Amino acid sequence: MRLLTSSLQQKLLHNGRLSAECSRRGQADPDFLPVVKLFTPDADCTWLLTVLDPNDQDIAFGLCDLGLGFPELGCVRISELAKVRGKLGLPVERDMHFCPDKTISAYADEARTAGCINV
Repeated sequence: MRLLTSSLQQKLLHNGRLSAECSRRGQADPDFLPVVKLFTPDADCTWLLTVLDPNDQDIAFGLCDLGLGFPELGCVRISELAKVRGKLGLPVERDMHFCPDKTISAYADEARTAGCINV
């Protein structure tokens, strides 16, 4: 399974361009809805991604939870996620049923309180 479909990649890139434009104008970054949820089926890792860097489309930004109790907003390389394997050797998957109902900052606030992403 491809982690990002063309449609998801285009949405992430669109957000990346908007974010870059806000930075150029000295404005705060928009508080996007997550575009995609990735997870390890045999480990406790989850990524809610909102943006792809338009200058390096391998770099995504979002809420990252490695199952250690400290979810955080940050960047991750899609190519590295494609290499990740869980306890049973299963690769990272895309949650094809994920439908965001809040912004990334709201997910981050909840995850910090809970110590994990609960979606």
